[in-house]
Amino acid sequence: MNRVFTTAWLKAAVIRAIKTIAQTAVATIGTAAVISSVDWRLVVSASILAGILSMLTSIAGLPEVPEVIEVEEAGPEEPEDDLPDEDDEDEINNNEESGVEEEDNGE
Repeated sequence: MNRVFTTAWLKAAVIRAIKTIAQTAVATIGTAAVISSVDWRLVVSASILAGILSMLTSIAGLPEVPEVIEVEEAGPEEPEDDLPDEDDEDEINNNEESGVEEEDNGE
């Protein structure tokens, strides 16, 4: 439920509801044989009901709205230094004494 009632959710839900209202109105108007026989009260009430149902359905989630990920606030990270430490110096000295050269692995 992290993504419900955010600005992005509200925008997507309203757009979806407007599209649903328009589709319902077109479908209801299309059931009349001629434009003069359209029951406009039925068109309006069915369209409004469809819009309300669309908003309620949107509470379950909208796939077009990305999930909001809550990030824990951590302290400042210590920068990694590329300086050799004592272990690295011992390894370098041992390699030099034994005549082993370090391999360059492209890094």
